[in-house]
Amino acid sequence: MTRRSLPFALVLMAAAGLAHAHGDVAPQAVDTATLPPVGDEWLTENPYRAEVAGEKVWAEALRIGASGYNQNCARCHGLEVVSGGLAPDLRFLEAEEYGDEWFVERFREGYTQNGTTKMPAFGELLGQEAAWAIRTYIETRPDDEAMAEVTPELSGLRDELAAGTVDTEAATARLREIASGIETLSGAPVSDSAAWRAANILEADAAALDKAAEVLTIGLSAAK
Repeated sequence: MTRRSLPFALVLMAAAGLAHAHGDVAPQAVDTATLPPVGDEWLTENPYRAEVAGEKVWAEALRIGASGYNQNCARCHGLEVVSGGLAPDLRFLEAEEYGDEWFVERFREGYTQNGTTKMPAFGELLGQEAAWAIRTYIETRPDDEAMAEVTPELSGLRDELAAGTVDTEAATARLREIASGIETLSGAPVSDSAAWRAANILEADAAALDKAAEVLTIGLSAAK
């Protein structure tokens, strides 16, 4: 069995004996006004995936989910969802209904073990749209092994972008090519890697070299 196909259940088993109480986290509101509402009844499958909601809604859910995750989840589950081992590594949570059901149950109800709150209940406080936006962000995390393989080249591109000594069109094309080879650990079809983000920035504004370089710096730092 490869690392990429490692069942999330094994990740949970590995983390089950770790005592990591984080019930003192105060949930931070997530602004989901730009996302289509999904109703009052909680769903069991992510409604914001591109194949369901379209690319535009998916991209907005990803943007909002990144902010929501960093405000409410990164403290325990790690920057860019790279767990330090004290909480389940959510990157392995399958991007399908089984994984969605597990995620939304924990999001709504939280998790308590032996009288200790290890995860607070976010459902009523943040709402369903925030839950699925965060889920969208989590399932698009890149495989860190794949990221490690391209880190030297991305570092070089980052330095060239920062120095302004790069052919922007060629750099964008190469970033897009690199991004296409970086898979997710969840099985989601698109990886929200630093290469993918930087390419999007340059395609939107060819002059945004510093911004693209900053995105690469942050992404490469999180992947270490």
